[in-house]
Amino acid sequence: MKTFRAFLTQILNILAGISFLAMVGLTCWQVFTRYILQNPSSWSEELVSYLFAWMALLGASLVTSERGHMNIPALVERMPQKAKLAFSIFSECIAFLFSAVILMYGGQQITSLAMGQTTSSLGVAIGIFYLVLPLCGILNMIFTAMNIADILRGNIPMLPGGQMREKAALKSRKKILDMSHRDLAKYGQYDLPGKGEA
Repeated sequence: MKTFRAFLTQILNILAGISFLAMVGLTCWQVFTRYILQNPSSWSEELVSYLFAWMALLGASLVTSERGHMNIPALVERMPQKAKLAFSIFSECIAFLFSAVILMYGGQQITSLAMGQTTSSLGVAIGIFYLVLPLCGILNMIFTAMNIADILRGNIPMLPGGQMREKAALKSRKKILDMSHRDLAKYGQYDLPGKGEA
């Protein structure tokens, strides 16, 4: 499962990177044609807007894989372990349902409806550009299912960003332990025995 996740993540990184580079190139071309040639390219501006949507949605799938979407765990962090586990799985189930209903089913519906329409400048069926919606829905469903399995197996922290918080806590503990007796006494945090001897 870990290998499959890494494979999907790498593919998404490549696709998002290609979209970004294409956007940069097309935007430069748009500026060149508008200000140097005095004949703006309409098709490049339209294509950039569609590529931006693709890049954003593919990026959202990447963030779903890393469980990096915005969350406020202040309340859940204070709960018992079983409650944390239940809420973690519940949040992943909500993400799964959203991806299934809105992105996959809704995206498939709007894609099929838009296949009969063409873009004004490119002359391509709009539905082709909307294919990213069901595609990201399927990817998000796969990632959320893998997240649930990994949470239950204990392979990833129950709360999103848990590894980062654990590393920060360990770092701060290590910093405190590394402080000398003299430093602790200097800041008045402890009344250490024998501090005058140091």
